[in-house]
Amino acid sequence: QVQLVESGGGLVQAGGSLRLSCAASGRTFSMYGMGWFRQAPGKEREFVAGITWNGGTTYVGFVKGRFTISRDNVKSTVYLQMNSLNPEDTAVYYCAMHRGTGISEDRLGYDYWGQGTQVTVSS
Repeated sequence: QVQLVESGGGLVQAGGSLRLSCAASGRTFSMYGMGWFRQAPGKEREFVAGITWNGGTTYVGFVKGRFTISRDNVKSTVYLQMNSLNPEDTAVYYCAMHRGTGISEDRLGYDYWGQGTQVTVSS
C-alpha cells in the first residue's frame, strides 16, 4: 500500500517562505519520479514542480526562481522549498508519485497522491 503524507503547510505573509515535505512509503521511492501540484478554490489542479528518480527537475513558469524541489532517497521524502510567496500561491498543495522514473506536467502520469496540505499567503 503506497502512502504519501504531506506536511509543512500553513499561513504565511506575502514575501515569506514555507517548506513542504512529502514522506512516501510502500514503494521503492528512489525508483520513481515525484511531483508537486496545487489546486486553488474553483480552479483545476495544476503542476508546480517535478523531480526525476535521479534528480532532474522541472518547474512551471510562475514558480521558477522562487520554488525548489528536492528529494532525499534515504528518507523517502520529497521537499518543496517555497520562497517569495504571494497571495496567488494560496492553494492546497499535493505531492504525487509518478508511474515511472520520469516526471510529467499531466496528472495522468501519476498514480499515487497525498491528501494535500493547505498553504495560505496573506497580503
